[in-house]
Amino acid sequence: MCNLMSQTPSFEQPETVFVDDHKVSCDGGNGALGHPLVWYEMGKDDVIECKYCDRRFVRKGGAHDPDDEQ
Repeated sequence: MCNLMSQTPSFEQPETVFVDDHKVSCDGGNGALGHPLVWYEMGKDDVIECKYCDRRFVRKGGAHDPDDEQ
């Protein structure tokens, strides 16, 4: 008998999208299987997460951009 409670769940990391602009939109991807189109204003933040699907938007050149050489 398999005890499912003893197994460690595996969760995929949310998608990370690198953006140039401070205003981003998200529809969850996957066409009709996504979510309603929402817009986010990053303001002074370098990272913002979609409230529906947890997709992360990271501003290029910001503190959280791994390709930025500071």
